[in-house]
Amino acid sequence: MEAKEIFERGVSFEDFVNMDSNSYREKTLEIYDSLSFKEESIERIKSIDKKINILICAEIWCPDCMINVPIVEKMRQINENIHISIVGKEENKDFFKVFNIEENIVRIPTFVFYDEYFTQLGSFVERPTCIKKVYNSGNQPSIIVTMRKYRKGEYVEETLKEVLEEIGY
Repeated sequence: MEAKEIFERGVSFEDFVNMDSNSYREKTLEIYDSLSFKEESIERIKSIDKKINILICAEIWCPDCMINVPIVEKMRQINENIHISIVGKEENKDFFKVFNIEENIVRIPTFVFYDEYFTQLGSFVERPTCIKKVYNSGNQPSIIVTMRKYRKGEYVEETLKEVLEEIGY
């Protein structure tokens, strides 16, 4: 299936969070409400002058999705050129597994960035690179501390920076 077709089948952030009526919804909205970007980052988001389509593979129960999906929703709120569409993992495995080359499985969230014609601009998989490096280091104390900070939203700017770089801003 083509990216545009999958994009058109997806749901909004509001519909995504409303897939759950309990703790996952609450946690995702809590993270969304607490998000604040640096002024420099807000200006970069505002400078996006072309339509950007972000196709997101995510599940409401996933901790990485609870952290990172609200970031792109906040971007969408800041700039009307940004459009997002969220789809589930199970029904889209074949399309999204190519974005995690090492394992040939779907990691969530996976964001795939497209221009207005659905030409792919880039992708973001699961977590920011700085978190992946610590996680892959095998140093358990560092992993525990870093993951706690990450889950509390202390690496939002790193995710945002990578997303902006992938779309060319």
